[in-house]
Amino acid sequence: MSEFDASEFVDKDFQPARKAALSAATLVASPAESRRAPTREEVEARVTEMQQKLAELRQTQQELERERANLEELRRRQAEFITGRQEMVQSLTRGVGLLEEAEFAARRDAEQMAKTLVELRDALAKIQSIQEETWTKDNLTIELTRASTIIENARMEWNAARLKFPVLGETEKRAPEASSVGRPGTLSEALGEKSYAELCKLGLALTWPIALPAVAIVVALVLKR
Repeated sequence: MSEFDASEFVDKDFQPARKAALSAATLVASPAESRRAPTREEVEARVTEMQQKLAELRQTQQELERERANLEELRRRQAEFITGRQEMVQSLTRGVGLLEEAEFAARRDAEQMAKTLVELRDALAKIQSIQEETWTKDNLTIELTRASTIIENARMEWNAARLKFPVLGETEKRAPEASSVGRPGTLSEALGEKSYAELCKLGLALTWPIALPAVAIVVALVLKR
């Protein structure tokens, strides 16, 4: 008797039909599966996923805000740099021009002052060189004329120097003030310090030389009568 072979009882035409029926059943079940309510585990998983995404978005937002703040700070510093550079260029250019002009004027004044100083020293030396004790009757007129010429030239130099340098005029203003120190007061100031009795005595002392002859005349006229 021969061995049993299971493949002899398989219907080859039935197998493709069975596979097709299984596929159709799967397609019919898929829409129903998609409409079912999510389970608690699925909801918790979905919430966890959303929280992670929100955390990632917050982190990204914070990084963007930090980058924006850095860019704004950089923009502010650049604006300050440009504005400061423009201001300093203008100020320094103007300052250099003003100081150059002032330096030129100061150098010119210093040169004029040095020249005037030499002229004043020369005039002073000429005046100090005048020796009056060496003059005689024979050369008196000549020496006096020469000395007067020296003094007049020195006066011209002095007046020209005063016009150039106002500080020389201030010395002349101080001189009268200094000479007035220690000078006695005026007559009105002196009389204002006297008492009434002292003023009467002073008036009598001043008027008796005039009053005495008048009294003598009056007495003589009375005696003649």
